[in-house]
Amino acid sequence: MNHTTNDHAQGETRQVLTKLQTDLITMGIVSSILYLITVTTASAVWSDYSPVSQTVSELITIDAPTRLYVAMLFVVYDLLIYAYGIGIMLSSNGKRTLKIAALLIIAKEALGLAATLFFPIHLRGVEADFSDTMHGILTAAGVFLCMFPAMIAGAVSFKGKFRAYSIITMILFVIFGILAGLDQPKYALNMPTPMMGVWERINIYGYMLWIVVFSILLLRLNRGNESEKRITENM
Repeated sequence: MNHTTNDHAQGETRQVLTKLQTDLITMGIVSSILYLITVTTASAVWSDYSPVSQTVSELITIDAPTRLYVAMLFVVYDLLIYAYGIGIMLSSNGKRTLKIAALLIIAKEALGLAATLFFPIHLRGVEADFSDTMHGILTAAGVFLCMFPAMIAGAVSFKGKFRAYSIITMILFVIFGILAGLDQPKYALNMPTPMMGVWERINIYGYMLWIVVFSILLLRLNRGNESEKRITENM
């Protein structure tokens, strides 16, 4: 009787934990959708803003009409990512590379949040200062010290097509990152940057898509682990 009761309690606990893991991992998909909606709506609201030639960071520049709206939703986005990272760790099943990926994904957005809230850039034509410099440093650190290593750790965690997909995504990021970087001197001099916004968005949305695909794989892994536990217990 006690044995049956204990098994039932353990089963309920496992179901709750599995649902929590699923909900937290789903936050990765939700965060990408929220980011896309935020940037798209903000671009539409600011009539003088061009998503083709201007960067996403310009939506949160000092004195930008969209700063408060975008900054508030980016805070929500970051909270979703933090929850997502916790979900990855809970679902890692002891796999170290998944835990590393989770910590790096969280760290990237922690740096991004600091850049958004404390070190925004200035509008074009306004002289840059320490805030602009720190924004660039934090953004670069997030990409090279957190995002790329996180994608590598994620790719190592799953063999096959996802690993190849991750490599292709990183290669494209480098290519379009270089293209966006070539426009940076023009940006600093307040000169036209006809495609800078496009190059940057390809990179941003490419990473968002990677998060979505990674989340789907994690959800499948989570269901697979749960099914394996049930089979083992019934043997």
